[in-house]
Amino acid sequence: MDEGVPYVIRQKMPLTGSTTFNDLVYGEITVENEELADQILIKTDGYPTYNFANVIDDHTMGVTHVVRGSEYLSSTPKYNLLYEAFGWEIPQYIHLPLIMGKDADGNVSKLSKRHGATGFEDLVRDGYLPEAIINYIALLGWAPKDNTEIFTLEELAQNFDVAGISKSPSVFDYDKLRWFNAEYIRNMTDEQFTDIATPILNEYFGEGHTFDLSLFAQILKARVTVLTEIPEMVDFFKQLPDYDKELFVNKKSKTNLENAPVMLDAVIKELEALHEWTHDALHDALISLAERLEVKNGTVMWPARIAAAGKTVTPGGAIEIFEILGREETLKRLKFGLEKLEA
Repeated sequence: MDEGVPYVIRQKMPLTGSTTFNDLVYGEITVENEELADQILIKTDGYPTYNFANVIDDHTMGVTHVVRGSEYLSSTPKYNLLYEAFGWEIPQYIHLPLIMGKDADGNVSKLSKRHGATGFEDLVRDGYLPEAIINYIALLGWAPKDNTEIFTLEELAQNFDVAGISKSPSVFDYDKLRWFNAEYIRNMTDEQFTDIATPILNEYFGEGHTFDLSLFAQILKARVTVLTEIPEMVDFFKQLPDYDKELFVNKKSKTNLENAPVMLDAVIKELEALHEWTHDALHDALISLAERLEVKNGTVMWPARIAAAGKTVTPGGAIEIFEILGREETLKRLKFGLEKLEA
């Protein structure tokens, strides 16, 4: 020190005996002291190391329980020897299992960005509901006493028990998270879903659109798994895609290129005569038309939906699509479809 040579200050570890501590997850753990290196407390720059400062901070703040990852199990004896040196009470430890991610080859490794979004805000931006994220993460490495999976935040607080924490690492399963998210969406009221979907729909359709956004809950709520799927699901409302007339052919609905134009022409005439443009009025008119034509409902509905949407897979059927599009746009698309078939 007199010569000004840089130095550190270490804690001298015992050379004999062992250090034992109890963890609420892993139980009693004993480490031989001879395995512990004399830990640095003050660095050459005069500042304390993290381990030293951490113990001081926890004690002065009255921390009673230390909850951290299981990778810190091996450091715990060093912390405890510091507590003992100061004559302070040692806190209770709860070491949590690691969260792993599944690689493309099926192997698992510590969760990282390559596995997908790993931050809470990133997951929200990817279309997951905060409530679903919290629910899913709570079940990573923890199991309730029964098989319940869906919990509110209040229910989690009531049911959580450290005894249910697993010692084994957990795999962050994005498919499982999507399932949780879908369940939360299904359990929403139409009004709640409309509230969260409205900003997304407004941004997608742009200023000046005339859609009744409350109607989208009827067709989207049961089908959406993450909110970012919404634009792709409703793209045909914004603009009718360029489609091939072969889409009108469907064996299950018994439609072909010969009867599809007949059905479509009948639908157009039926809807032009309709006084009310409501879900019930549209439903009754088309069902009644199928009865008069003595064909299956699908024989009428399939070509009508294809002409209105331009795609075979849509959220909602022909009636829901007609209701959202409105009279003018629906008839315009149906007539375009008829022209395509007759060309």
